[in-house]
This record gives sequence, structure tokens and C-alpha cells, in this order.
Amino acid sequence: MTDYSLFLGCIVPNRYPGIESATKMVFNKLGVGLKDMLGASCCPAPGVVGSFSEETWLTVAARNLAIAEENHADVVTLCNGCFGTLFEANSTLKNEEEARKAVNMFLSKTGKRYKGSVEVHHFAKLIYEKHLDQVKQLGGQSLTGVKIAVHYGCHLLRPRTLKKIDNPEKPGFVDELVHSLGAESVDYRDKHMCCGAGGGVRSSNLEVALDMTREKLENIRASQADCILNVCAFCHLQFDRGQRELAEKMGLEYNIPVVHLSQLLGLAFGLNPRLLGLQAHAISTQPFLRKLAEVSSR
Repeated sequence: MTDYSLFLGCIVPNRYPGIESATKMVFNKLGVGLKDMLGASCCPAPGVVGSFSEETWLTVAARNLAIAEENHADVVTLCNGCFGTLFEANSTLKNEEEARKAVNMFLSKTGKRYKGSVEVHHFAKLIYEKHLDQVKQLGGQSLTGVKIAVHYGCHLLRPRTLKKIDNPEKPGFVDELVHSLGAESVDYRDKHMCCGAGGGVRSSNLEVALDMTREKLENIRASQADCILNVCAFCHLQFDRGQRELAEKMGLEYNIPVVHLSQLLGLAFGLNPRLLGLQAHAISTQPFLRKLAEVSSR
């Protein structure tokens, strides 16, 4: 069994612990071990901290990477922003000696040292690359008849020259995971547009963030998708909590269930929806669960 250091970030443990539960159960089904990263902090956020101080951004990221090194296990993330920070910081620190020396000078005050001995993986890409056949076996065609609107998010695929994950203009690997379960990944206008939350926009100007989310939701509703599928905890929050905010602030009702990929895989594998945390979302997932029950009874 291969072990990975599970980096939770901020949103999962504080807002959506069901994503953590779902991930641990799904990875257990896949025969993958996950180690907790005791003492891990914010990644830190790529569009916020890195914009003000690259040195601080690198140092905090290096501390998290050092914790994974103490686990002797590569990092796996559940959020595109966390993946972007840790992947890019790891690449910088491995290749730039002066940056590495400066960071380790600060880390020495905490008793830690960055060595550059681990790699950083996004959970969706890891599952696709190493466990697609198992997903097909465990999930079968359990989601046949379900329509899913896939949202990739911004920090997963870019910068392309560094991450080299799929084609950021037209990615397909998450759609392929959806198809492997029998579901239909529906096309919709501006599919690869930002959810609205990234780059500190949600924090600094909620109105702008929600307007971007509104546009995405309009296009997804037009596709008649049964749910929005994301691979990022921050995108998950924006689509889920953002729908509640749009209803409260603008009277706009969408009520489209939002599901993280770890939760969708858990459902396909027959895991208990409550243990996957689906009941804790701002937007009810009951319509989606009823749809699953409907297609499974055919």
C-alpha cells in the first residue's frame, strides 16, 4: 500500500469535514493509505499571501512540505489552491538554491527543515492516473442516467508549462472519471470560467464574486445537470454557499446540488451519504440523492 500525506487546507476541516471523511473512505476502498499532517497550516493561499510577500508564501508552504517529509510520504491535496501553492512552491524550492537557503533559515527557528524529498499531487489526477480501473470496478455503471456539470477550477491546470496536467483550454480527465461511472458529463457555456471565488475576489468584493457565480449557475442550469461536480474545496464553497448568498442578497434561486469528487466517488462505491457529509451542505443534496435512487431502481 502506498501512503500519502493528506493536506486538508482550511476549508475542508472548518467548513466541509464531510469531504475529509469521503476522501479517507474512498482512498481506503482504493487501497491507498493516508497520513495526517499534524500541525499543518494554511497552504498559504496563492492569490493572497503570494501577492504580498513571496518569501512569506514560500516559507509557510515549505513548513507544510517539511511536515510531509517527516511523514516520509508525498502530499495529496483536496483543493486546487492548496495544490497550486504546494506544487509551485515545491518546484521553486527544489530548483532555486538561494530561495531554499532563505526559507530554511526561517524554518530553523521552528525546528523544521525543507529537504525537497516529496512530490505534490492533486487527488483527482492521482485517482485518474493510478486508480481509474479500480474506480470502474468499484463504481461500475452505478451513475448511468445521471447528468453532471464538471467544474475544473483555475489553479489545477495552470501554469500549464509547470504542471503539465491535461490541456487547460480543454481538459478531459475529470469528465472521463465521470464517464467511467456511467454518468454523462454535460457540456455548458463557459465551462472553464472561474467559479468567482479565486484570487481573493470572494474576500475583497463578494458582489463581483457572486456575479461570476451567478453566470456559471445560469449556464449550468441551462444544461439540465443533476449536480455540479468540483475537485476543489474552495470552488465547492463558492458554488454551495454562493447559491445561498445569491438567494439571500438577490432573490435568485438555483438549488443545484454541489458535490465534491470524493463524495461522488463515495456514492458510486455505495458508501453512506451521511458519512460523506452530504447533509451538511448549504444547498440540499436530496434532489441528487433521489435521482441516484431513481436510476438505481431501473
